[in-house]
Amino acid sequence: MRVTGGELKGRRPSHVKGFKGRPTTDFGRESLFNLLRSRLDVDGADVLDLFAGTGMVGLEFVSRGCASLTAVEQDVRAVRAIQQMFRVFEMEHCQVIRGNALDFIKRALTSYDIVFADPPFGLEGLEAIPAKIMTSGLLEPGGWLILEHGERTDVSEVQGFQECRHYGHVHFSLFKK
Repeated sequence: MRVTGGELKGRRPSHVKGFKGRPTTDFGRESLFNLLRSRLDVDGADVLDLFAGTGMVGLEFVSRGCASLTAVEQDVRAVRAIQQMFRVFEMEHCQVIRGNALDFIKRALTSYDIVFADPPFGLEGLEAIPAKIMTSGLLEPGGWLILEHGERTDVSEVQGFQECRHYGHVHFSLFKK
């Protein structure tokens, strides 16, 4: 996996050993950021990466100039790898929180300009996540939620839904508060 754009383009962070998640592919990340370029300004944004996994999507946001990044991940190996990536790339404005992303949504203390959520495709209740985020206080007014999901998930009825884009088996649904 490599960073697909921005100041860190082409850099390859180390892999998360033993992580059993499904990382967003280089193609998926590059397509997502091409889509976002015409819709929102990442530069200077405060970003929350829920279900951070390998941390690659968060790294893409940082590479494109976000002001701050908070990554939430439950797997301890992934958290350690993300922390190491932050050190290697000297990302002082980034933090990783080890915890359950669904619990984090419930106790939102800070709001963000952009929330990216990539829950496991088979997660029970995945369809309810966008509504929970949109009503939680996690998003600033005018903020964006990006949900990565599989082809069997339909969240088009959630308030704030803007569009859904398909890149192979990966879908990105965009919401605006």
